Amino acid sequence: MTDLPDILQKHLLPLEQTLETLETPAVLIDAAIADSNLVRWQARCDRAGLANRPHIKTHRSVAWALRQLELGAKGITVQTVGEAEVMVDAGINDIFLTTIVLGPAKLARLGALARRCCLAVVADSAQAVDAIAATVRQADAQITVLVECDTGAGRCGLTDPVAIVTLAQRIAGSQGLRFGGLMTYPAAGKRQDSAGVLNAAIAACQAAGVPVPVVSSGGSPDMWSDAGLEPVTEYRAGTYIYNDRALVSYGAATLDQCAMTVLATVVSRPTADRAIIDAGSKALTSDLLGLDGYGMVIEHPEARIYQLNEEHGLLDVSRCAAPPAIGDRIHVLPNHTCVVANLFDRLYVVAGGQLLGALPVDARGRSG
Repeated sequence: MTDLPDILQKHLLPLEQTLETLETPAVLIDAAIADSNLVRWQARCDRAGLANRPHIKTHRSVAWALRQLELGAKGITVQTVGEAEVMVDAGINDIFLTTIVLGPAKLARLGALARRCCLAVVADSAQAVDAIAATVRQADAQITVLVECDTGAGRCGLTDPVAIVTLAQRIAGSQGLRFGGLMTYPAAGKRQDSAGVLNAAIAACQAAGVPVPVVSSGGSPDMWSDAGLEPVTEYRAGTYIYNDRALVSYGAATLDQCAMTVLATVVSRPTADRAIIDAGSKALTSDLLGLDGYGMVIEHPEARIYQLNEEHGLLDVSRCAAPPAIGDRIHVLPNHTCVVANLFDRLYVVAGGQLLGALPVDARGRSG
């Protein structure tokens, strides 16, 4: 087998198909590119003195999460309790869950997780803190809680330093909880603004005698920029393992650093200017992310995927010098790789133009 990390080889499922006989639509992962992306980012974090806590919501794969840890990641980031459960079942024991968890059933699952691993979560309200505290008392466990800060993205989180300190003190004073620091997800291109909010919150905490052990930030579009990193101790990035069309547009990746493509077949050419492929919204994300069209056709970059139906993608091929013909197989670089991975049970690993096996998407559909 081609030179693959041992962890990846261990999790690959053997196949009888070849690339030529593989049914479409299918998601292909170039293992060498993906692993190179992981190595490069870990080296970047090491040089910058940042703890790398990769977000597994992109690949949703036990094998890739273990590989990231093997390369030096401090722990992993998950977005849902379900993703955390899959990773804990695989033996991963340092997990940061970066969405606010509420609701009796989900909190009970959170408590069960806290008994099995080193678990950190986020909160931006007294109600969330009190609910987590009640959960850990009932579960006889401990959970680290970071205050989520809104540093300009307009999502969850607090901005006022006084409110942040008040919530940090509430966490520190709650039985079974540890105050872990501050967490944010900055708006793309606005990390310098984010640093101002974080520095004010850190200063307020320090003035109140509340230590801030961790300042966790994230975002793949700005991951290679040093701007506004000064207060940050930990970084969460996910998309970088595969990269996608959006990150190429941001300048955070090049085309040759994109490991994921969707293999599709041209099934119809009803007019001279239109081609239809067998990959629609159930295979390519409907996210536009400010881009024109729903993906880039590698073999025909002049083509435009202008519409998605559930099972079909509609291409304008009027600008193609040699448009694709019926039966041609093409590779589409998706706009947003995280969504595409969650649309399939397995991804097909390739290297050197050879199909090596299938990789299960272990946390597929674990969105709650």
